[in-house]
Amino acid sequence: MSVSQTRASGAATEHLGHVVMIAGAAALGGFLFGYDTSVINGGVDAIQQHFNVGSAMTGLTVSSALLGSAVGAGIAGGLADRIGRIRVMQLAAVLFIISAVASAVPFAIWDLAIWRVVGGIAIGIASVIAPAYIAEVAPAAYRGRLASLQQLAIVLGIAVSQLVNYALAAAAGGSASDQLGPLQAWQWMLGVAAIPAVVYLVVASVIPESPRYLVAAGKVDRARTVLATVESGDPDAKIAEIREALGGEHKPRLSDLRGKFGLLPIVWVGMAIAALQQFVGINVIFYYSSSLWHSVGIDEKNSLLLSLFTSIVNIIGTFVAIALVDKIGRKPLLVIGSIGMAVSLAVTGWAFSFAEVVGEEAHLPFQWGAVALVSASAFVLFFAGSWGVVMWVLLGEMFPARIRAAALAVGTATNWIANWLVTVSFPSLRDWNLPATYFMYAVFALLSLVFVVRYLKETNGRSLEEMGR
Repeated sequence: MSVSQTRASGAATEHLGHVVMIAGAAALGGFLFGYDTSVINGGVDAIQQHFNVGSAMTGLTVSSALLGSAVGAGIAGGLADRIGRIRVMQLAAVLFIISAVASAVPFAIWDLAIWRVVGGIAIGIASVIAPAYIAEVAPAAYRGRLASLQQLAIVLGIAVSQLVNYALAAAAGGSASDQLGPLQAWQWMLGVAAIPAVVYLVVASVIPESPRYLVAAGKVDRARTVLATVESGDPDAKIAEIREALGGEHKPRLSDLRGKFGLLPIVWVGMAIAALQQFVGINVIFYYSSSLWHSVGIDEKNSLLLSLFTSIVNIIGTFVAIALVDKIGRKPLLVIGSIGMAVSLAVTGWAFSFAEVVGEEAHLPFQWGAVALVSASAFVLFFAGSWGVVMWVLLGEMFPARIRAAALAVGTATNWIANWLVTVSFPSLRDWNLPATYFMYAVFALLSLVFVVRYLKETNGRSLEEMGR
């Protein structure tokens, strides 16, 4: 190898290392996304008992954060284009801190719901800005894996929330309803989210602004400086390419998404991918798994432990997706995931059909409990190894640069609305017919397979500027 080749290789490695660090920092928003949406899982039954409310009100309170998330996702794109990606991250961090502290000391169920909505706005903002920022600083060859850091951070946030829930419940005496100092355990569960939120605020204040935003804002000198640290090659050539893709000085607007059938076809595809990711029922596992296992006869302590186990499976699946997303492509991963989810969801529903109900108590025989645990874990593994990662990668890269921020906001808002619909309906559906609910999710998994095969185009290996061509 020549000296020039050695230097080029070293420079490329240095650039990649720097990009990995700043992408990881941006993905801390994903960690809070995962933690904040999942942490309430450990306190569902305790909150219901504390405020003496029914299943419908409990479902509405748990899902209230998701309504805020839809709002946050809807406004994030416009904010990001006006004030920059970094300022939006800082705003999300501040909202996370406020929500965590206030949610820990609610005086009524509606008060808790309001602060969960505030946290949801932060979640929605973080869910848009992290994949957009990472996609804009990542080289095309590594973009899939770097964008996957968002989902890895989400699943780590989910796992840490379950670990914290289990530890706090154990410290309080085994139940989230038990007293731990001046507060009940479930209140500590919600309040602890303020700690990673403060870390996110600090980290978001030290990473560089997106070069694509800087070019769009006319701050070319700063864009040149950032590009020199994240990509090899001529920064001026890259700036010219970005300008061409952005269409000159045009600012992205929601009106740019209009097409023949109300919206551009690519926007409809993005919205469908975002909705189908939720309609398979994945967040029932992460928001209600403790309550779910409890409802079929497993005690609260072991229910929390099973939730933690599910989160570990989720992490393993995410690492599988990160390893494969740039090697075999986005579309094959989604096909494999849809098939696996459909089968495992159907088996889970079948296993739950053997639950024995006596009065208000339910019990799942050991053999069927084992089947349900294995099949539910397989569902999480297939989801995490495909749709969990790939949906966020696609939303960050599939849209032309001219409409990316606005389209990403619409796609992410769709994801949160679908998430809310599934989450708010599950307690009532569970009480009505738990097996039938899981069979319904299996049908949506089959629909996701049909949609991917028929309508989705592969984006692997294409630069962001090529997406509009």
